[in-house]
Amino acid sequence: MGSAMSDTAVEVDGLRKAFGTVLALDGLSFRVPAGSVLGLLGPNGSGKTTTVSILSTALRPDAGRATIGGLDVVADAARVRRVIGFAGQFAAVDPNLTGRENLTLIGRLSRLGRARARVRAGELLGSFGLTAAADRLVRTYSGGMRRRLDLAAALLHRPPVLFLDEPTTGLDPESRFALWDSVRDLSLSGTTVLLTTQYLEEADTLADQVVIIAAGKVAGTGTPAQLKARHGTVLFDLGFAGPSIAETACSVLAAGGYQPDRDGAGVRVRSAAGSAALTGVLRALEGRAPDPVSVAVREPTLDDVFRSLTEGEG
Repeated sequence: MGSAMSDTAVEVDGLRKAFGTVLALDGLSFRVPAGSVLGLLGPNGSGKTTTVSILSTALRPDAGRATIGGLDVVADAARVRRVIGFAGQFAAVDPNLTGRENLTLIGRLSRLGRARARVRAGELLGSFGLTAAADRLVRTYSGGMRRRLDLAAALLHRPPVLFLDEPTTGLDPESRFALWDSVRDLSLSGTTVLLTTQYLEEADTLADQVVIIAAGKVAGTGTPAQLKARHGTVLFDLGFAGPSIAETACSVLAAGGYQPDRDGAGVRVRSAAGSAALTGVLRALEGRAPDPVSVAVREPTLDDVFRSLTEGEG
């Protein structure tokens, strides 16, 4: 690939796609820097899977264009298929073959020689923790094992760009964490990953950049930290010695321009200015109300961001 991959692995420009009267994508644009993980985050029906289907050449856009490593997904579809790996929610593996047979067969289909395919299958079974189950029929595998085998299959031809469409939907937490580790390792080895997910925690854990889509358009974009700083609010929980003291502190803070909420002996203050605003809150109380006996800070989550960006979406 060399320089052809340049520094942008995936470029999406003004994609539109309608299914009858339903507009699935409505002018979607974003780019994925080479070697990074981009999380495409949105509720079901937001257009995530349609996007990945277009990028993996399974679906043609009505308008707009997309390139993978500089190759157009419509005009250069056959070449695009050679540089991408695709692992979806529905495993592409045959349940009536063993794990090893599946990978060796896929290796042969991607034109590796017989010996190379066998070696590569063995390597991948090892790196996905499937060596012990390698010679069992895939239909005896758990959901998590099948998903890891599916990921191994997508990586057989060492694609520079990997698409993961909701890779952990329906998995138990342990399998999900195992898959996250695999994605992290891939990213560290220089693979560009585009991951669609409806799990905010997944995007927060894995993605360098997040694109939030709602109703086929980009609703927000940035690193998880930027999105949290921009759209999330930090919560300060101040605990006081008793409800009446909390009440006093509450009125002092309200007079100081904060919008506190009291719950028993606790006062909660929201701040869009990040955790640094805590000193201002404490200074506002100084000399005017007794000191809090406890202070807790809750950083915003991507859940908060998501809610603020997608509220009002019908």
